[in-house]
Amino acid sequence: MKKIFASFLLFWASVVVAQTPVKWSHELKAIDSITYQIQHRATLDENWHLYSQFSNPEGAIPTEFIYTKTKEEIRLLGSVEESESKTAFDPVFEMDLTYFEKEAIFTQTFQFASNISDRIQGEINYQACDDKLCIFRTETFQLARSGEIIVEATSFSDYNNERINSLQLNLQNTALLEDEIAASDSGFWRIFRLGLLGGLLALLTPCVFPMIPLTVSYFINQKEPSQNGSLQALLYGFFIVLIYGFLSVPFHLIDNLNPEFLNTIATNITLNLVFFVVFVAFAFSFFGYFELTLPSRWTNRSDSASQWSGAGGIFFMALTLALVSFSCTGPILGSLLAGSLSTSNGALQLTYGMLGFGTALAFPFAFFALFPKWLQAIPQSGGWLITVKVVLGFLELALALKFLSNADLVAHWGVLKREVFVGIWTLLALGLTLYLFGVFRFPGESKRNRSRGRVFAAFLALSVTIYLGNGLISQENKLKGLSGFPPPEFYSLQSQASDCPLGLECYKDFEEGRRAALAANKPMLLDFTGWACINCRKMEETVWSNPTVFSLLNENYIVISLYVDDRTPLTEEESFDMPNPNGGVRSIDTVGEKWAAFQAVNFQSASQPFYVLLTAKEKLLNSPIQYTDIQTFKRWLQQGWDAFQE
Repeated sequence: MKKIFASFLLFWASVVVAQTPVKWSHELKAIDSITYQIQHRATLDENWHLYSQFSNPEGAIPTEFIYTKTKEEIRLLGSVEESESKTAFDPVFEMDLTYFEKEAIFTQTFQFASNISDRIQGEINYQACDDKLCIFRTETFQLARSGEIIVEATSFSDYNNERINSLQLNLQNTALLEDEIAASDSGFWRIFRLGLLGGLLALLTPCVFPMIPLTVSYFINQKEPSQNGSLQALLYGFFIVLIYGFLSVPFHLIDNLNPEFLNTIATNITLNLVFFVVFVAFAFSFFGYFELTLPSRWTNRSDSASQWSGAGGIFFMALTLALVSFSCTGPILGSLLAGSLSTSNGALQLTYGMLGFGTALAFPFAFFALFPKWLQAIPQSGGWLITVKVVLGFLELALALKFLSNADLVAHWGVLKREVFVGIWTLLALGLTLYLFGVFRFPGESKRNRSRGRVFAAFLALSVTIYLGNGLISQENKLKGLSGFPPPEFYSLQSQASDCPLGLECYKDFEEGRRAALAANKPMLLDFTGWACINCRKMEETVWSNPTVFSLLNENYIVISLYVDDRTPLTEEESFDMPNPNGGVRSIDTVGEKWAAFQAVNFQSASQPFYVLLTAKEKLLNSPIQYTDIQTFKRWLQQGWDAFQE
């Protein structure tokens, strides 16, 4: 378990630490005409240490040297020698490890095997840690026989260049791309409101609710004047919001490095299956079968630091609350995380959600410190808190099913068709209804009288059950209130006239769609979408379904839906490599990766949904648009049609 935890820290540290605390330099020295020494010098930042080649591999990863030109071109003489190291107990890995501080020098002696050999190259794999973080990096090097460091630009074969160029459209009116109609801010405020709701639910759990009067009493019963206590409570609330908002920072760093990364992991089949299992585990923890906790060491250290005076002590009080309440807040935060990653602008969406969550969690602590008399109005802790946890458990199971559905849609397994998905949700709602009516209990629960609040919640759950059941059997009830969560209507057990949204005629390949547009003399709507894209489903089921919008799409446009998360593999002849904007190379091996690259190359965007209107001759009709409302989308379609007719 400790090794797993250490690996988790290693992963996150790799994301969080943008700078490199270890700087490498390489020097080549000639001993005779064929014998040389290459010296690798590592300079470490203050408080960082680099692990030796001979450090215990059960703990930190030892430094490793790999020389890629061997035998035929160079002959290694002995192993890599290293400067004096230090062996001491490492509290992170809880064992004795060998490492360097400030500086480390590694020397390899070798011979060039022939006069043809003109360079030595390879890589260094290493791990470095300070008292808080660990990183893992790979350092590459390439030195000429003269000692000069060689830097070679990545080159692509003619084949790769040809494939990349084939994606490039000869767009006209490209100035319109600079005026892209941004996504509606409603999406961000929606996730903020969901975060608020999540925070309010977290308040009503046994981990948080009892803390309110205790914490408030601490602030209002101090020796200092009450005004000072109120100010401290406000600062306490601010730190709670800050802590939860900070959790989204690593995802902004990832998004800046590779804008497509978050979308890629959100639609990854394996990751969605992992989310499914994790959320099922969250649900069973809420049902009382076990409890999820963070390492006690974290909580103890934070609690000790909370004894400090001033703002520092208040900050650690807020951090302690976040840590000790993890068993209740963790699953809700996981829901926000997973839900945000599956949308465009995932990092920003997550920030809004985390700020909403932190605001809801912080509000009662600050409010009751300012108005302590209102404390008497809040209900006493009791069995109703357990009921709230169980309700959250049912919600977690419903969310778990969504991630299984994402994997099913992306992989085209056909297991969770729309009817199956809605049917299971109906059974979950029915199970919640029966639980609230007292038909059954979970472990650790005692028999309780049904309060008015519980009966009200039971009838609310019953109404949801009826709503879902009616949507399952009725053709008129399209479950628009849940748009984006169930699979699309065309993903059905029943045979459908079209596998496109709302029964529209659409094309899944750009060139095929363009040929159709030429034949019909119509403009094209490029619909960059995804099987696991929630906002895409919302647009289709709530905006595209508008009669006027549907008529414009059906009669005036050729719809080309390009799924960027389609995991159908490309043939060996169709696959290729292309450079990333931020460096490196990525392989284009699936249909979805091809359309994602197509979107990035031509429209400099990695968001979904993303809509473009253009002619078959590649003339842009207006600026692209993202997730928006009915009226805006209707005007946009009409504007494009008017421009086409001019």
